[in-house]
Amino acid sequence: MSETFASLSLVPKTDSKQSAKDFKSDQEVRWCPGCGDYAILAAMQSFMPELGVKKENIVFVSGIGCSSRFPYYMNTYGMHSIHGRAPAIATGLSVSRPDLSVWVVTGDGDALSIGGNHLIHALRRNVNLKILLFNNRIYGLTKGQYSPTSEIGKITKSTPMGSIDYPFNPLSVALGAEATFVARSIDSDRQHLQSVLRAAAAHEGTALIEIYQNCNIFNDGAWDPLKDSERKDDVTIRLEHGEKIIFGANSDRCVVRDDNGTLRVASVADVDADSIVVHDAHATDPAFAFSLSRLSHPETLQDTPIGVFRDVHRPSYDRLVREQLDQAKTKSGPGNLGSLLKGKDTWDVS
Repeated sequence: MSETFASLSLVPKTDSKQSAKDFKSDQEVRWCPGCGDYAILAAMQSFMPELGVKKENIVFVSGIGCSSRFPYYMNTYGMHSIHGRAPAIATGLSVSRPDLSVWVVTGDGDALSIGGNHLIHALRRNVNLKILLFNNRIYGLTKGQYSPTSEIGKITKSTPMGSIDYPFNPLSVALGAEATFVARSIDSDRQHLQSVLRAAAAHEGTALIEIYQNCNIFNDGAWDPLKDSERKDDVTIRLEHGEKIIFGANSDRCVVRDDNGTLRVASVADVDADSIVVHDAHATDPAFAFSLSRLSHPETLQDTPIGVFRDVHRPSYDRLVREQLDQAKTKSGPGNLGSLLKGKDTWDVS
């Protein structure tokens, strides 16, 4: 295992060589033919051996939704939990079992609707979790209702005249919650997705990866501009830490700071070279990453950044809890459950 995986410092390593096949379960994969979840699953199964961790020390926790079938298909431990509560369940598991690598699989509906509070609190606490948020801008499992990320005017079974809800930007939500690691990738770009997974695994604390995932049955083509071979280079901004943010098929577009301090897209020919922004994923203040997350046009997807937006160090919740427990033991010795149950804050009911 690479020493860069700091988040796995307490997880037992394996001496045996593993392959993607080792992480494929014996369960029949039951997603609709052509679903983007297949590509994400394959990327994850191929990536897992890099961790160098025993399968028995890896856990996938999911909520409710199409993506939440993920634990069935990974030959690891897993839990298909309840709607929106995967981060809460995974928090308890991660804090109590530092010998485990804990991953959360969720969707835009599961995470950002009923699970919204659980998600933001896991992020602000910086629990040692890796959260994969599959975003297809629709409720797929319940057959095509609009979701918290559906664009304004979206016509669905539950919005026959078009959605009037302003959609969430998942990365903006995460950055507003002071998440220490925030990234975005695309289901069909395995190389890019695995590079982001690699960075997330190296991060100690909560790592959120939004994955643009295609639901070919109820919202087909939602991310087509980012996948079309003729258009994707002109609409996609590939973020690389320490590099100037220049993009476009002819490298003719860039990101600069506006007069009010926010970021905007400009033509390279129209600006001074020194004014082109250099991507800093390690910027302490989340304002820079937040401004990046606002560049994408929600309908046309023009100027959509992908990659690692933010990756900063802050002590993980798990580590701080363990330190408090050690301090408590040093101060007053082992706790006494019997004394606690019969203490002054309890009473008998007859």
